[in-house]
Amino acid sequence: KSGIGASWGEPIIGLSGQVLGVLGVYRAESKMPNNYDLTVIEQSAHLISIAIEREESISKIEHLAYYDEVTQMPNRRFLLEQLKRSVAMNQETGLNAALLYLDIDQFKVVNDSQGHDVGDMLLVEAASRLRACLQVMDVVARVSGDEFAILLINLSENIIEAAKKAEDVADKVLNSLSKPYHLAKHKHHNTASIGITLFGRQKIDTEELLKQSDIAMYQAKKAGGNTFCFFDPKMQANITQLIGLENELRKAISLNQLQLYYQVQVDHLGHPFGAEGLIRWMHPERGMISPAQFIPLAEDSGLIIPIGAWVIETACAQIKSWQQHQSTKELTLSVNISAKQFRQSDFVKQVESSIKKYGIDPMFLRLELTESMLLDSVEETVEHMNTLGKIGVQFSLDDFGTGYSSLQYLKRLPLYQLKIDRSFVQDIVTDSHDRTIVRTIIAMAQSMYISVIAEGVETAEQKELLLTNGCRRYQGYFFGKPMPIDQFNAAIASTLQTTPTQ
Repeated sequence: KSGIGASWGEPIIGLSGQVLGVLGVYRAESKMPNNYDLTVIEQSAHLISIAIEREESISKIEHLAYYDEVTQMPNRRFLLEQLKRSVAMNQETGLNAALLYLDIDQFKVVNDSQGHDVGDMLLVEAASRLRACLQVMDVVARVSGDEFAILLINLSENIIEAAKKAEDVADKVLNSLSKPYHLAKHKHHNTASIGITLFGRQKIDTEELLKQSDIAMYQAKKAGGNTFCFFDPKMQANITQLIGLENELRKAISLNQLQLYYQVQVDHLGHPFGAEGLIRWMHPERGMISPAQFIPLAEDSGLIIPIGAWVIETACAQIKSWQQHQSTKELTLSVNISAKQFRQSDFVKQVESSIKKYGIDPMFLRLELTESMLLDSVEETVEHMNTLGKIGVQFSLDDFGTGYSSLQYLKRLPLYQLKIDRSFVQDIVTDSHDRTIVRTIIAMAQSMYISVIAEGVETAEQKELLLTNGCRRYQGYFFGKPMPIDQFNAAIASTLQTTPTQ
């Protein structure tokens, strides 16, 4: 009825042996194909398989060129092309668009501690949540690592309205990404930092837009994360200045522009028992640069590692110098340790090496840690502290009461001293709440047999109130400002001549 007397099916086999399809051959006569027919059919099937796989390869290459392999979402290249189109479209329509640059906070902690597989699972889940926050016309792309970008188009002609819409999306994204992640039977908590830049009719390069939103994201991360910031041209100038300062800071280390200033620590009788070494940058052109300016920069750039090593080396050298004189041989020296420095695998060896190099008694070296850095990895912290504690190094908990104070971790740490933060001392005379906090800290420390010192003491009234409540060690401008070592030694010599002994 159909006019077909015979049919033949030849499988179309791919290069790796998988069946891609079947080539059907039909003829009017009811007759088997001869050898020549079979050869033609087989070669035809082979040519078809080559054509099919070539087409699939081209599609796969195009997909890889524009899509991220882990999250299966558009990549940086795709985003840049869409950005270019959006800039051109804005010039025609007069509408504003927004580019949101997003970084997952603490992603490196998950990736390093749980492995790359769990890190990839987090990225995939974050990508899924991002898609759910956006409309069909919006573009979301994985730019690199744990960084994503969102392009919001056709927002509004009014820049304020456009900013409000971008802010609403940012709030929605932050809320979604801050919810718990259940990965490999473990619950993880991550947040995000978002930078936002708006663009309208102005001609602007796509890379410049990415740069602006990245700068704004950096500001959001500096603000503590889990927030967003809009780009401001002044922000660009600040970043440029910081880059210049970072380059100069690198030179400062090798050119010996860094110095330790020393602030005296005294007991209730006014007798000096030690000092805190505070770093200063003596810039040849700008003069003294405050640690508040360059320490955060050193943290971000990683320069805090060589700077921290220099501080420990300098502190040990100074203790050695003091121990050669009868009047100063009992002085302790406290120095601040950054979280990045403390987390270095060879940190303990660095400290031990400096102690051995100068042949000092380790009990006169006091390392000051902050509460927040203790929470990141309690086990590692305890291990480092115990190892150094065994050779005599003492530890002080700086700025106590301002972070996440917890008796659970406090009782595990081999602490010698708690330092009451200056924010509580400042208004202790006039603020009953601060007095209550200070009394509580002192009582808790005494119950745990931990020494207490108050910093930021500037008046006799503050000192007397602290003494009345049981704090017998102090540091602050009332007793002496931070000063270079020559001035400090002279001040100590003068004090020892006039201070009565017990």
